[in-house]
Amino acid sequence: MSFDPLAAAIDWLDAYRAGDIETILAMYAEDAVIVCGCAGTKTVAGREGRRAYWVDRLIGYPASQLDNLQQSGNGAVISYVVRESVVSAVLRFNAAGQVSSHTCAPAN
Repeated sequence: MSFDPLAAAIDWLDAYRAGDIETILAMYAEDAVIVCGCAGTKTVAGREGRRAYWVDRLIGYPASQLDNLQQSGNGAVISYVVRESVVSAVLRFNAAGQVSSHTCAPAN
């Protein structure tokens, strides 16, 4: 892998915190899947599905500060504050450096 997964995860969080939906969506591979366990488990796929997911997240669950960041294989585990709780997301990247899978849930 010729890119830094930790830097990519920080870029992802920075775009999330800025509410920059176009930058966020551009970070995902065309076939990327999101599995979110934050408010009941849901699986999101496809460009329009990801857009709808992110519109909801940006309005209802804006991110603030970074809580923790660790490399994990070809990805990163990033924890961040949303409202009054911490969410942990596992971002996996493909060879092009795009998010290929994103799994998140409240951190325990």
